[in-house]
Amino acid sequence: MAIHLLGIRHHGPGSARNVRTFLESVKPDIVLVEGPPEADDLLKWVGHAGLRPPVAMLCYQPENPQHSVFYPFAEFSPEWQAILYAQTQHIPVRFMDLPISNQFGLEKEAAAPPAPPNPSDPSTSQDALNPSNPPTPPDTETPPPVGEGSPMSWLAKAAGFQNEEKWWEHMFENRAGEDPVFDAVQEAMQALREHFPDRDDRREKCREAFMRQSLRTAEKEMFGNIAVICGAWHVPALTDLSGRKEDSELLKGLPKIKTECTWIPWTYQRLSYTSGYGAGIFSPGWYEHIWNYPKDDGTRWLSTVAALFRASQMDVSSAHVMEAVRLASSLASLRQLPRPSLEELNEATLSVFCQGEDIRLTLIREKLIVSDRIGEVPAETPKPPLQVDIEKLQKRLRLPPTADWKDYTLDLRKDTDLERSVLLHRLLLLNIGWGTFSESSGKGTFKEQWRLQWDPSFSIDIIEKGSYGNTVQEATSSFVIKKCQEAKSLKEVAGLLANTLPAELPRATEALIRQINDLSAASGDVIQLMEVIPGLVTVSRYGNVRKTDAQQVVGILESMITRVCISLPAASTAIDEEAATELLALFAKMNDSLNVMQDEAALSQWLTALQTIAGITAASASGAGSSTSGTSSSAAPLIAGYATRLLADHKILQGESLVRTFFLAMSRATAPVTAAAWVEGFLKGSGSFLLVDNNLWDVVYGWVGQLEADNFTEILPLLRRSFAHFTQPERKKLGEKVKTGNKGSDIPVSESNFDHQRARKGIPVVLQLLGLRTNPNNT
Repeated sequence: MAIHLLGIRHHGPGSARNVRTFLESVKPDIVLVEGPPEADDLLKWVGHAGLRPPVAMLCYQPENPQHSVFYPFAEFSPEWQAILYAQTQHIPVRFMDLPISNQFGLEKEAAAPPAPPNPSDPSTSQDALNPSNPPTPPDTETPPPVGEGSPMSWLAKAAGFQNEEKWWEHMFENRAGEDPVFDAVQEAMQALREHFPDRDDRREKCREAFMRQSLRTAEKEMFGNIAVICGAWHVPALTDLSGRKEDSELLKGLPKIKTECTWIPWTYQRLSYTSGYGAGIFSPGWYEHIWNYPKDDGTRWLSTVAALFRASQMDVSSAHVMEAVRLASSLASLRQLPRPSLEELNEATLSVFCQGEDIRLTLIREKLIVSDRIGEVPAETPKPPLQVDIEKLQKRLRLPPTADWKDYTLDLRKDTDLERSVLLHRLLLLNIGWGTFSESSGKGTFKEQWRLQWDPSFSIDIIEKGSYGNTVQEATSSFVIKKCQEAKSLKEVAGLLANTLPAELPRATEALIRQINDLSAASGDVIQLMEVIPGLVTVSRYGNVRKTDAQQVVGILESMITRVCISLPAASTAIDEEAATELLALFAKMNDSLNVMQDEAALSQWLTALQTIAGITAASASGAGSSTSGTSSSAAPLIAGYATRLLADHKILQGESLVRTFFLAMSRATAPVTAAAWVEGFLKGSGSFLLVDNNLWDVVYGWVGQLEADNFTEILPLLRRSFAHFTQPERKKLGEKVKTGNKGSDIPVSESNFDHQRARKGIPVVLQLLGLRTNPNNT
């Protein structure tokens, strides 16, 4: 009987080629591969035309899909080539690692809090119970640490490499010929394991014990030529199979958790180190290249780089390619390498193609070195029903999942684009972030901008959400209704409704509207209602384009607006400056929303509330009554000032009535700080009133002029804050108005300073704008 232990790195073209060559030479009658035995049924798909790497086996806990693990494979993965060889030769192939159900159980056991010590147990010493008296460690001689880094890094340093990946690639991945490479790997790993003490890791010990048990099982089944493909570190642990009893004791009574397995597409980006994958590699795209073209001296690779640059509108000629190949080969010779590696090719590219500008190398890394390739999985493979429905919709709507970003502009007037939008909004509600949404020209319009990028981890989210339904519509409706029932905040439910209406989910929309109605009826918090109203107004506008019955929101909206308008005057009194500032922002949003809503009854209620807050009666607003008649407001001055400004914007307060209201707010009887806060509210966002209404300007100008020095110093920060929000042209014109004695930019022009020549140059332009013919003499 012969057992061949092939120690490999999990993703490497050299290791994959060595494994394939070795298997073809020894012709084993069974192949054992490091991997979870639960996934043995998935091995029959390897070699299927529809299963194209990169792919991954997903092993997960059905009750908690987020508790999962991936086993990725690329075409250049040694395990993939070993499985593919077994399938083509029609010999048995199995996974031999510790079952993932046991590994999950060990993880759960390790995460559980330790049980408190039992003082009545005679085996528990007093020292162990007293943390101030730790037990004395045994008198054993432990080898001193030789430094930081993994054990493999010390072999790399001994060979003169600073990076263990480069060392492995140089020694094993790039090695050509029939050298006994696997014997060398076993010898190197044996030396490392003898030098570094065993880690007290129960999971790793159980894994290696199960691997030995798998070998014993194969022997018992009378297989005489066994090939084992596993991580290089495990090879020394599999050479001695004599400790059957110890392994059985170690594996006895292991905790177990139910698991399921399936194939999913993978990407080269997720195969790289940058994704956080522990067994990742730096350059999946490059590894695919040297797997397909092992004898390439750099010519084919650099030609591909040149084609990429040309597609990106960068000038690269054939002469550039030849010179870069020559430079890369020279660098490889200087470094005593058989042929250029990626490092030499990148340096040649930087010097010849990029003229030393390394920013262009970013493009090569994204498109070639890492690559945006994504694998494929046959439709016949076992999949959750929700995933099957998503794949059907992706195919029907021509939205293929891609590893790279892809932008779509959807025209909602087209049926296909509308269906695409509905699907993407539903997936967002399910927290499956395939698409990133941005508005093209405002919410409620007929265009949407989406950026899509598929991530293999979405498979876990799809499995998890599959418990809510077998189709996207069913799962999304049930998930939204569940979130609606759990929501306690009116704002949260209203936001959920805004996101649900574009997804066209009638059942969920009805539940959300009912919940909003119940919460708003029970809520006496005016602030909370004002926070919700703008979003609901936006929601009510969706029906114009999406053909949804969003008008059912209007009834609730009108009721909420009525309650706000009744309660808002009281809510605007007896509040501090910070609360007034927060309320001011809600005033602006509320006013804008009512303008969008275009409901006369609601707008009338709002204007009545503003008059109450501003302290203005209907008579004074219309200009009736004597010039000395006035009203006062108990609202915060900042709020009262802004309410007055909104009334002026709506033409409710204008002319002499507006000036009188402004004069009363600025009178000597009003404390300067209060007056300044009122002005800040009135001038919020724009100073145009002061530019176009000289009467108002005179009031403000006179009020500032009569302030005493101490009062002026006290209110100056408030005034500066008010004027800081004005545009630069507004501030400039207001400054001119001060300089010219309240006359603005009306600078008197005399005959002596009038420039006739300059004025004459503008006459042809003005006449042309008016559609009139010009006189050549400009007369």
